[in-house]
Amino acid sequence: MKREIEEFFTYLDVERNVSPHTLKAYRNDLEMFREFVAREQGVDACFKKVTHLALRRYLALLHKGYGKSSIGRKLAAIRAFFKYLLREGKISKNPAELVSTPKKEKKVPYHLNIDEVTSLVEAPRQEDVLGLRDKAILETLYSCGIRVSELTGLNVGDVDMHGRMVRVLGKGGKERIVPLGSYAVSAISAYLAMRSDPPPDAPFLLNSRGGRLTGRSVARIVDKYILKLATMKKISPHTLRHTFATHMLEGGADLRAIQELLGHASLSTTQKYTHVSIDRLMEVYDRAHPKARK
Repeated sequence: MKREIEEFFTYLDVERNVSPHTLKAYRNDLEMFREFVAREQGVDACFKKVTHLALRRYLALLHKGYGKSSIGRKLAAIRAFFKYLLREGKISKNPAELVSTPKKEKKVPYHLNIDEVTSLVEAPRQEDVLGLRDKAILETLYSCGIRVSELTGLNVGDVDMHGRMVRVLGKGGKERIVPLGSYAVSAISAYLAMRSDPPPDAPFLLNSRGGRLTGRSVARIVDKYILKLATMKKISPHTLRHTFATHMLEGGADLRAIQELLGHASLSTTQKYTHVSIDRLMEVYDRAHPKARK
């Protein structure tokens, strides 16, 4: 069974150009499933013998320790794997086709209000290169709504200061252009000037040792300034992406435009932000409409 899994990952990496993050997640998911199949079938374990009933038993087992989102992702990995096996002629029937994905809990993404995000982006002390870098990080995340992995993957040449644009390499290697706000431009200009205008192929964000900054380091930087503000709210760099999308929608931006800016493949992914705006509309309605209150 291990051979089929390895061949599947070669296919994902070479032909599908799947991101390293997705490859790692799928590998963990399929290894977990392989162990389940081995326990069920014994020494002669084979994916050809897996039925939709076995998959349902596996999902029932997952329900004891995982949320619906995690189960949905694990099932997506299994579906993709069996679809590959069917295409390669290694199985005659796809057992995953008869198994439905568990419905996800609808969660409204948490976002900061204008005062909170303003306090956060103004928190870094701009006295040295690291303070200027932190300011550029916070301003860029909020200005562009890009993912942390996209931010840390940027090179200096990807940031067009005159055109106020950023060239981002998103999921699946898809490139998109995202506008850059004036505050972010100012913060980035100050940071790059302190670095003596580095060449275009240099990493956009550096750590204290001169290497490319990692996503984990960006998370620590955001935590650092949240603690400085003495707030009780726990946020992450991704919260700034949610905040960007919510503020854009509340400001009148078209949902399709926000989809393009965020790099979502499906509009349904972007639609979760409409729940936030509807809540905001109801608040305004309750305050303003004469018949909204008793």
